[in-house]
Amino acid sequence: MRILITNDDGIQSPGIMALAKGLAKIGEVWVVAPDRERTAVAHAVTLHKPLRVNQIGTRSFSVNGTPVDCVNLALLKIMTKPPQLVVSGINKGVNLGDDVMYSGTVSGAMEGAILGVPSIAVSQEGQDTFRFDVGVVYAARIAQLVLAKGLPEETLLNVNIPDRPRSGIKGLRVTCLSRRRFHNPIIEKVDPHGRKYYWIAGKRVSWSRSKDADHEAIEEGYVSLTPIHLDSTHHGVLDHFQSWEPMIKHGRKKSSVLRPARESMEESGT
Repeated sequence: MRILITNDDGIQSPGIMALAKGLAKIGEVWVVAPDRERTAVAHAVTLHKPLRVNQIGTRSFSVNGTPVDCVNLALLKIMTKPPQLVVSGINKGVNLGDDVMYSGTVSGAMEGAILGVPSIAVSQEGQDTFRFDVGVVYAARIAQLVLAKGLPEETLLNVNIPDRPRSGIKGLRVTCLSRRRFHNPIIEKVDPHGRKYYWIAGKRVSWSRSKDADHEAIEEGYVSLTPIHLDSTHHGVLDHFQSWEPMIKHGRKKSSVLRPARESMEESGT
């Protein structure tokens, strides 16, 4: 069994080192990861500069690009044979809810799924220190199940491990993605020259979508496993928007287009 490992924290991150060591017990591990931290690059692909690959060890390579670049190069150029599994992580910090839209860790696994390889993203809750030894245990267990049973087509797994010792973890829950809310998401400051600058930051203050939500599982001491599908189409509303087709094709008067919205507002008393 061949396993490709990548991440967005960089090839020197202790999380990827722990993961490579742990998964080496169940398969032949290849590591292809960014040469530096690439946190929150999402599904970025490098198109404006050449990519360079440096071999830094046996089946271990660094790339001056994003996690998506790394997976592409690994599967299409670096590895001598295709892997049976892609694992991205272990990330320093959780990737819950909307975070998956920005996460380079999740995007590394997503690219593996796009290229037809069963893929997992693994993230570890923590602040200054991280229990990667605990994360590796659950990453290995899930990897073994995926290797044995496979995954549904166009599906990847997003796994988050709570910041607890092994004895404090209650088990695993299959979850859905939460929605997060931030207080003061953009911080404005002034530099010594009197010019404004901004930090996209803020403190997470609330969550929604509480039913089977990933954040609740973590808070209660469970490993969260969320299946993510590559098809983001909202199939439930296709019929609604298909009714727009003749309106757009033939055009409608502005008043007739806006009437339903006004009538709806009148009926609701707004």
